[in-house]
Amino acid sequence: MLKGKVVGTIVSTNKFDALRGYKFLEIQLKEKDELTDRYIIAVDRSISAGIGEDVLVVTGSSARAAVGDINAPVDAVVAGIIDKLQH
Repeated sequence: MLKGKVVGTIVSTNKFDALRGYKFLEIQLKEKDELTDRYIIAVDRSISAGIGEDVLVVTGSSARAAVGDINAPVDAVVAGIIDKLQH
């Protein structure tokens, strides 16, 4: 699982049928609570994360399982919004 901050949304009107209705987010990844220079695109199936929010992201087969289609062309999915980080 990865941590990141939503920095943008991506509009894609033409996409695979399995991805219709999903929101695409650009996420700047974090390491040790610091933003990195790495970005990913993740599907937001039902979490409704917005720009500026810190999120948890799953990747790989966990991402495909999260959208409910193991054959979906998905690499990353927003799994949750971080409300508070405690150390």
